[in-house]
Amino acid sequence: MNTFRFPYSLSVFFPAYNDAPSLPRLIGATFATLTAHVDDFEVIVVNDGSADNTEEVLRELKRKHGPRLKVVTHRINRGYGGALRSGFAAASKEFVFYTDGDGQYDVSQLPALLCHAGPDAGLVNGYKMKRHDPWHRIVIGALYNQFARRLFRVKLRDIDCDYRLIRSATLKSINLTCTSGTICVELVKKIEATGTRVIEVPVNHLAREHGRSQFFRIKSLATTFVQLLDLHRKLVVRPWLEAWRQRLTRPSMAGHS
Repeated sequence: MNTFRFPYSLSVFFPAYNDAPSLPRLIGATFATLTAHVDDFEVIVVNDGSADNTEEVLRELKRKHGPRLKVVTHRINRGYGGALRSGFAAASKEFVFYTDGDGQYDVSQLPALLCHAGPDAGLVNGYKMKRHDPWHRIVIGALYNQFARRLFRVKLRDIDCDYRLIRSATLKSINLTCTSGTICVELVKKIEATGTRVIEVPVNHLAREHGRSQFFRIKSLATTFVQLLDLHRKLVVRPWLEAWRQRLTRPSMAGHS
């Protein structure tokens, strides 16, 4: 049986914060998957101010994998949104794929997304078939996803699934500003607003083997909530008010013609 070959070039990146234990296996699986399916690729890890030995682990991985592995280092933690924005900025290929550096998604499933990346696709997004997290995270995650989808009128079923393949041209047509996990809502909302085709593919979510989630900490949740409200003002309320003003002024303008 012939192995599927992705006809475009691909940047793969991982935001990493204290993910030293999971990175060797993740990066190894990534290179194995990409070598089998992609001719022109690069792998990027954004070390977002990690306090563990992530820097040393990445130095060793770079010696092993060579120039195709690039490392972007933040000396101070910039938050999840800041890490994603650095990863997007560092990517140089036709498509960009990212998922988290904690290993809760199986990078070997990437070909399931690649085969949907046709010429009209701007975003191929995974959705979790089953979430393998403690019950309270599952509940909070489900509530957040439904709240954000309704608040921003997003069609994508799983905003919280950071397993995404995006056309670089689509990324360049939008401007991302968030520094927290709110960037996922901003990213999806702005991509949907471009009118590009969005495709959803089921993926596995794995139990966390190392560390703990940064999103479910009080400080992170508070930052996310504040940025979510500000983002709603910019992306939903402000355009609605502008459209409302235009409707109000249109009759008076017609009367003076």
